Amino acid sequence: MSAEAAAVNLGRIVATRVLSLWLGPRRRARDSREELSDLIRVRVPGLRFQRGLERQFEQIADAVATRLEPLLEHEFQGLTESGRRSATDAVADTFARADLSDAAIIGADADPAELARSIRRAVPVPAGLGEPAAALYELLFSEACDCYVRVLLRLPVFTERAVTALLGRSTSLANELSRVLDRLPVRSLHAPEGNGLDEAFAREYADFVSESLDEVELFGVTREHTPRTRVSAAYVSLRTTAGDEPRSRVLHADEDEDQGRRVEAVLKDSARVLLLGEAGSGKTTLLQWLAVTAARGGFTGVLADWNGLVPVLVKLRGYAGRELPRPEALLDQTAGPLTGHMPSAWVDRHLAAGRALLLVDGVDELPAGERRAVRDWLRGLLRAYPHNRAVVTSRPAAARGDWLRTEGFRTVRLDRMRPSDLAVFIRRWHQAVLDGGAPLQDYERSLLAALQDRPHLQSLAATPLLAALLCVLHLDRRGQLPRNRMELYRIALEILLQRRDAERCVPTASDLQLSLPDKLRLLRDLAWRLSDNGRNEITGDKATDHLRSALNGMRHLDPMDARAVLDHLLERSGVLRSPAEGRVDFLHRSFQEYLAAAHAAAEDNIGNLVGRAHLDVWHGTVVLAAGHSNRTQRSELVRGILERAAHEPHRARRLRLLAVSCLETMEAVPDDAGPPLEASLDRLLPPRRSAEAVSLAAVGPPVLRRLPRSLEELSPAAARAAVRTAALVGGEQALRTLEDWAGDSRPVVQMQIAMEWEYFDPHAYAGRVLQRLPLETVWLSLNHPTQWQPLLSLPAARRVAVQYPWTRGLAAMAELGELDLLWVPNLRADNDLSALRQRPELTSLSVWGNVPLRDIGPVRDLPLLTSLQLQQWSSFPDLEQLPELPDLRGLGVGVLEEGTDLGPLTRRTDLDWLLVQGEGVPCGFESLGALARLYNLHLARFDLRAWPATLRSVPPRLRFLHLNGCVVPDDLGALAVLGAREIQLYNCRTADGRPPDRDSAPKGVRVRIR
Repeated sequence: MSAEAAAVNLGRIVATRVLSLWLGPRRRARDSREELSDLIRVRVPGLRFQRGLERQFEQIADAVATRLEPLLEHEFQGLTESGRRSATDAVADTFARADLSDAAIIGADADPAELARSIRRAVPVPAGLGEPAAALYELLFSEACDCYVRVLLRLPVFTERAVTALLGRSTSLANELSRVLDRLPVRSLHAPEGNGLDEAFAREYADFVSESLDEVELFGVTREHTPRTRVSAAYVSLRTTAGDEPRSRVLHADEDEDQGRRVEAVLKDSARVLLLGEAGSGKTTLLQWLAVTAARGGFTGVLADWNGLVPVLVKLRGYAGRELPRPEALLDQTAGPLTGHMPSAWVDRHLAAGRALLLVDGVDELPAGERRAVRDWLRGLLRAYPHNRAVVTSRPAAARGDWLRTEGFRTVRLDRMRPSDLAVFIRRWHQAVLDGGAPLQDYERSLLAALQDRPHLQSLAATPLLAALLCVLHLDRRGQLPRNRMELYRIALEILLQRRDAERCVPTASDLQLSLPDKLRLLRDLAWRLSDNGRNEITGDKATDHLRSALNGMRHLDPMDARAVLDHLLERSGVLRSPAEGRVDFLHRSFQEYLAAAHAAAEDNIGNLVGRAHLDVWHGTVVLAAGHSNRTQRSELVRGILERAAHEPHRARRLRLLAVSCLETMEAVPDDAGPPLEASLDRLLPPRRSAEAVSLAAVGPPVLRRLPRSLEELSPAAARAAVRTAALVGGEQALRTLEDWAGDSRPVVQMQIAMEWEYFDPHAYAGRVLQRLPLETVWLSLNHPTQWQPLLSLPAARRVAVQYPWTRGLAAMAELGELDLLWVPNLRADNDLSALRQRPELTSLSVWGNVPLRDIGPVRDLPLLTSLQLQQWSSFPDLEQLPELPDLRGLGVGVLEEGTDLGPLTRRTDLDWLLVQGEGVPCGFESLGALARLYNLHLARFDLRAWPATLRSVPPRLRFLHLNGCVVPDDLGALAVLGAREIQLYNCRTADGRPPDRDSAPKGVRVRIR
């Protein structure tokens, strides 16, 4: 039976039961199975009246059928024909046997849902239905009951006069009832009770998230300042890195390259992102900002398309030792007070529609044994709901870069803040506190000036957490800054545990007579127990037991109730917190590591640390323990790690890196540990690759003294890594080192030196380092407005890329001297290219905008161009307007509207590379083979499923095919016709939203999928 026939049959059954009750509520039960015509002949006299009334109810039956047919046609696609027939027959049988009398309707208060429930109690689901058929039965039956009640309520009480009036409405009643049924909430598999209340709850949920998540705690501010501020005001855009892959010269500023890109740009390009970052790098704040901004629909720029998404924030720390949430429970953490009246299957509907923004925070905050369950949970959730965006965060030690690769996640790392980022953070932080009424402008200027003269603190404040602590401590100490990381944590704990409440005269601060050393002793013990068991969170009962044990050993204290002590620390310390009912953890993992390290030193657990030194999760604790330890313990720690390195070759380099990292926190190096540390540092330097730069830079100035005076003997990769290491150390000595290295003749080394500009004072670096580079061939990349004025002091610069948002218009580029290459990949709200006419010397031009590009005529006056990229414009002129330039070898254009004829591009037969951004299926590209010189083709945002089959010829020299954000064929072998030897797919999906299958790639072709 077809869906249409089944719907018509059920519609007649509903209309028959309505007619039966309308004609006579006390008719015999057998009337429920009679035909419409038979019922009418019994009660309605006159053939004309009988025929008219039968037509009316036939129309009512058709209206009900129209309502039910989509459910039969689209729901439960996998259900067999026999199962579907069984479900519809069961609904018909139940309707025939059900009590649908006037008493039943009144007893249910004319509520369709209540009527359905009462019938289910009296008439059970027919036996023999499988689970899918039973679910379809429930859906159809609920909808039929709703239609039954709605239709019945539209009919007048039956009398002879009522029949006449009803027949007089013969042209309007069926239409009226159709409109009534159309306005009913649409029921489906995902909305069994309709979706009429969805919008109201969505508004309430958005308001709740917007308020509840829009706050961040400020550490230890003085009593005249608020301890919290708004995430939306204090948020600072973070940088990301995708590893050490070299940039393509063609795609120098392309959206696919995320080396140093802002996190928002990476999130825009990738539906699923695994975001890795060290402690305090801003992962949680980022997710809160995403949730709040999504709730407010406030995304702008590259994330503007995210407006309309529903944020779902899941903090994994709340699920340690517990089952991960099912879809219906995903809002319990962030919107628990609202879930009691949330419409049934509300979350499910948004997930099914692909409107959810799933934000999963803190894989590393679960025990190692529970992390695989997170991957399985994500796999199942995203397999059931594949079209939603998802962002997952973790520390790198807990989730390798390929941890979620098979689930289609793109892995990026949050980079350390650079000086320009730190300056922005400081301004945002003070502005956010200023919004609370505190006059902090002088403190902001003072801190920025102090950091200019103290580069070691600039390096220390590499994460938002430590930068915020610097701001707070500078403010709280009236302009004085801590010396190093150990001091930073020590002062922060002193403020949080003791001084804050005391200075604010908080009454409950004196509830328990615990001194600062007492509190630290208790917290050290608790931190060690957590770390020793590989946990970040425990139950309140276990925390109480641990505190009770520690208190028993503190004989100088009067007996105390351990639970009261825990409550006090949770409420007043600012170091412990309760992330969920009955759970306890530290406010930040860094505090747990610092206190656990202090316990290891106090209890002489150095051997324990040495035994765990190879574990990434213990790296921070070991380094901090070196700062807490006495001379003997430091010697035991360092020598023990180095002895392991000597006997464990496969871990040797990692262990040596850890040992030398301890130099960061040690006040003094023991005599017997000094020589082996020196030897280890010598073996680690120069670094082999850039990935080692961060670890080595943490050692500080001693690294600079061991770096070679010249890079000539190093390979290009090692030379670049050395440059990176020196830049990360920072300071005057690093500046002198880079000044010496600026004479290296290798372009890749010169480029790396130029890239480190933003780690130093821009004027000093420009005058002492950049001036020594051959600026006619070296790119100068500007990442912050403070670099613009120093650039003007470099008249020899001929290759300039302004990476930060440029709002002054292209006319301002007249301040620069002659240029060979100009890249402005972030031009804001400006589409006037006329200033380019003053740059006839340009050979390479890239201007990316965010508004419609109307006129590309000025490009005609650039006769020397060999490379032209005009991308990301919200709309693009007719391709026929592209000027004919004799030396043009590379071209990038877009975004092109769907259906744009790409034929004009195939007439540019001298192109070596071509980049096109558009929509829909590439049109007019059938003669792509006319591009006889083309070796690099990059297509973005196109639907390529059927495109290869339309090609009549392909470029004979094509080597590289780059696809970004495209819909690709299920069988990647279809792309083989293009003849490319290497295919790179970035954020591509098949038609059903799955990542491409690498196994279906063409044989003999190198395929990379990201």
